[in-house]
Amino acid sequence: MKPLTENRLTGHGLAVALPARWEGRLYRRTVGEPGAVGEPGAALRAPSTRSTATGWPGELSHPVLHLANFALPASRGDYGTGAVERMGPDNIFVALLEFGPDCLGTALYSPRGVPRVRPGQFNPNGMQRRVAGQAGFQHFFTEANRPFCLYVVIGSHRQAVRLAERANEVLERIEVQHAG
Repeated sequence: MKPLTENRLTGHGLAVALPARWEGRLYRRTVGEPGAVGEPGAALRAPSTRSTATGWPGELSHPVLHLANFALPASRGDYGTGAVERMGPDNIFVALLEFGPDCLGTALYSPRGVPRVRPGQFNPNGMQRRVAGQAGFQHFFTEANRPFCLYVVIGSHRQAVRLAERANEVLERIEVQHAG
C-alpha cells in the first residue's frame, strides 16, 4: 500500500482522491503458507514463521479498497467486519474488492463501470451480517477489464437519501487502470 499523499490513495491499479474527513486503505491480503494461522490442521504442525498470515496457501490475492467517513480500525475483514460494528448513523463504509480474471465475461460481472448507489438499493437484509439500523448494498461489475464487487454500508437506513448522495461523492472519485 502506498501512503496517502495529498489526500490521494493509489496502488494496485486503483486510485481515489479522498473527500475531506474520509480515510481509506488499499491492500492485498498476505497469502498464507502451509501451517499458517487459520489453515486446517495448522495446530498439528510446527508453528509458522508468519504468525499474522490472513490468507490461505495457494490463494490468489487481489486488491481490496476500503473507504469510510469514520476512523477505520486496523483489523477488519474484506467486507468490513470489525469496521461496520463501529459505525454511527451518519457513517458510510465502502469496500471495493477485485476478483480474478476467470470472472470476466460471466453474467454476474456483466454490468460495466463503477456504479452509483440509489437510496432504494439499500436494505437491512443486504448486510453481510445484520447490524441494527444499518443497510447495505452489493453490486458486481467490470471496469477497465477488471471484475469487482462493490459493497456499501450506511449507518442509518432512515437516512438513505442523504447517505447515498455522500457515498456517490466518493464513488465518483475512484479510478481503475486497465488490466494489462
